[in-house]
Amino acid sequence: MLKIGLTGGIASGKSLVSARLKELGATLIDADVLAREVVEPGTTGLARIVAEFGEDIVDAAGRLDRARLGSIVFAEPDRREVLNGIVHPLVREKAAAMLSMAKPGDIVVQDIPLLVETGQGSNFHLVLVVDAPEEERIRRMTSIRNMSAEEAVSRMAAQAGRDERLAAADIVVDNSGSVEDVRVLIDTLWVERLEPFARNLAAGHPAPRDGGPVLSSPNVDWPVQAERLLARIRKASPDVLGADHIGSTAVPGLPAKDVIDLQVTVPSLEAADRLAPALSAAGFPLRKSVDQDTPKPPQLDPSVWMKRLHGNADPGRPANVHVRVLGSPGWRYALLFRDWLRANPEAREAYAGLKRELAQAYASEHGTAGYADAKEPWFTEVAWPLMDAWAKRSGWQPPSYSTVPGQNG
Repeated sequence: MLKIGLTGGIASGKSLVSARLKELGATLIDADVLAREVVEPGTTGLARIVAEFGEDIVDAAGRLDRARLGSIVFAEPDRREVLNGIVHPLVREKAAAMLSMAKPGDIVVQDIPLLVETGQGSNFHLVLVVDAPEEERIRRMTSIRNMSAEEAVSRMAAQAGRDERLAAADIVVDNSGSVEDVRVLIDTLWVERLEPFARNLAAGHPAPRDGGPVLSSPNVDWPVQAERLLARIRKASPDVLGADHIGSTAVPGLPAKDVIDLQVTVPSLEAADRLAPALSAAGFPLRKSVDQDTPKPPQLDPSVWMKRLHGNADPGRPANVHVRVLGSPGWRYALLFRDWLRANPEAREAYAGLKRELAQAYASEHGTAGYADAKEPWFTEVAWPLMDAWAKRSGWQPPSYSTVPGQNG
């Protein structure tokens, strides 16, 4: 199933987005609804809140007095944390039970107001953030929810800031326009990205890619996007010793194809094969086993250049996941090449020039195989001697990872 985490600041319009996704066929798990259910009269949740906040936190009918509780926790952050510690685990338990009922191919949307604040982004294949200008959100709270401006600002201050939410977002839905504008955005997203992503996941296939070698200008958001993907990979299995952003998109200032390259470190190729189902479930199905990885310096035995190559099932964010063995030549080369380019402007510019030249030469191709093969001589004959010498001169060392499963975060 495709798991989507939906969030946004208060009064951003999440309800409109979640309702449309449900109309289109998504299964909706609403954390606000669950949060109300777990504190109904007679529940363990309500009993714990009463024990913590006092008997007067319930009304005459024995129900939680939400207005009174809200006035306490939004004024006192420490008390808000206590409340969250009671309610959030109960909500997650109930959401997990609902999630377990989903079928392959389903699209499940979990509406979680505090998704960013509680660090749950890596639990999902995609995080969708609904965004609206702060002044518009204040207007909605004062005119529709009858809050004072001071109350509205206080509620907003209790949540993650806008920049923090946007950094966690794979998809941002702009809800500053009309209802119809938002519906069109969601309908397009459903057809062009969510449905294909769900189909690819169910079939265990990476998203197809048939475009030529089109270079994009350097994008400062590439490392942020990579880190979101890496967080999902690290969580996939204890066989993951480490996970790193590699390739051209990991080098600031370097033009690149808009494809994120990631390297997953494993203790052995057997572990790489064990990891394949977990990576697929996390959104990265196996593309192929590679017996002779490239690039490879000619003086090294080709038989040691082996890896497993996965791709992202998400058609909206192309990615390659290179699964390599800790300490292997290919593993070391990928990290050294990245760090050499980062540290050497001349090398970076030389590589950028080569990329531009070859991208133009192979622009008419429907794939990138010819472009990649044409770079091989430069990797082995030009880059390898220079980067090897730089590593010795600078004392460069690759990252060290524990070989004990689960010890690398």
